[in-house]
Amino acid sequence: MTYDPHPSLAPTYRGLQWIDGALPTELERWPRHRTRLQIDKTGDAYDIAHEELAAYAAGRMIEWPERPIYFLCDMHADTDAFFRSLVATGGVERTGPGDDDFKITAEGKRAIFVIGGDCIDKGPDNLRLLRALRRLIDRGADVELLTGNHDLRMLVGLIYGGARDPRHAHLFVRLGKKSIPLFREIFDHYIAGPADPSKGPFSGRRDFPSDAEVRAKLFHDDTWYDEFPRAVAGFIAPDKIEKEVARIREKTQELVDKCDELDMSLGMVYAAFEAARWLFLDPAGEFFWFFERMKLCRKYGSLLFIHAGVDDVIARLIRERGIHHLNDEFRRLLGDDLFGLYHGPFGNTFRTKYRPADRPFTEAGLKDMHDAGILAIVHGHRNILRGQRMVLRGGILNFECDVSVDCNTRALEGAPGPGGGATLIRPDGAMLGISTDHSFIKHFDVRTAFRLRRSRAGR
Repeated sequence: MTYDPHPSLAPTYRGLQWIDGALPTELERWPRHRTRLQIDKTGDAYDIAHEELAAYAAGRMIEWPERPIYFLCDMHADTDAFFRSLVATGGVERTGPGDDDFKITAEGKRAIFVIGGDCIDKGPDNLRLLRALRRLIDRGADVELLTGNHDLRMLVGLIYGGARDPRHAHLFVRLGKKSIPLFREIFDHYIAGPADPSKGPFSGRRDFPSDAEVRAKLFHDDTWYDEFPRAVAGFIAPDKIEKEVARIREKTQELVDKCDELDMSLGMVYAAFEAARWLFLDPAGEFFWFFERMKLCRKYGSLLFIHAGVDDVIARLIRERGIHHLNDEFRRLLGDDLFGLYHGPFGNTFRTKYRPADRPFTEAGLKDMHDAGILAIVHGHRNILRGQRMVLRGGILNFECDVSVDCNTRALEGAPGPGGGATLIRPDGAMLGISTDHSFIKHFDVRTAFRLRRSRAGR
């Protein structure tokens, strides 16, 4: 059968002259290959085959969102990639080169922008990205902000930095070298230069503690390596404890090396750390809204939007208590037990890659997800090239949408040119995967696999 999609399925990109990078305009069928044999012949096993999708979908009714949904994830502090991705949705028009130069289109006003986590870390411009996201919200876009592992790790480090008990004493170092660019930005924007009350209470500060004082204030001491395994025994698996201890030894040196690379003393980092606490944790801080708006996940129709994935415990909670309970419990853990949030089953939702060391997702979890009306998971976290990927993981359909948009990831992966990408879910049953790394817009028509039922509710 010839694939001949209607041209109107492709989004209209507005303001291309103000972004770098090429966005695809022609569509191709997604998944591309009809049978596993075709995949074997081409050597292209990137997506599942039609026959595998058909077997999964056979006889199933899928509830499909009535409103358009734009899913963007893993921007990692690359604001240019963020604007490129917003233009890719068709929901935002770039009107000039500045960060204020954009507007929400008519399509964008009808849509939900789901930001799937990992807004910060890595660089190059965390603060600029957060301000751009805030502008998107302030201009009337309906934005849902989900948490990612990098976002939560920053919150954990800010709250527990300086703690002395063995469960928490390492959590500043746990932030690692990827956090230092953010502290450099905060130092330059809010501390360096003459005192300026408009920049907050740390502006113009010069009395930085010595490196030794900072190590005593923020770093764990040598006794931690023996005390931590005893303190978390029975809560964290032994192999993960061993891995954590080894990783903290590495991260300690990596963090110091990154400070040297960015020309920061530990005293400067400490000053930036204190300023970051004010910016993100104090209601008067510029970015207090960021963690306050975060949810763990959202459900629209039969689609679960989450940063990474689920395990059996989370699947059972979804079936028994629902998405509202999951988000309420996430908020409670944010306030009461961040360590348990990060290392327990809830942490798996923004950390899992379905590795043997991750909490398991088995046939029992699959049944719970299906009984809860969830047939597919839309997520980021697992960075990939060549655009979005459709796969079965643990027996459930996954749309993997972290298409490596940020410049630092792209440099590590050897990806050419600037990155950008968005996953569009349309009320007519179309899902579109758009990426600067793929020559075509990937088009999945849900009606070719599932029986379709409209869903009004987002949960």
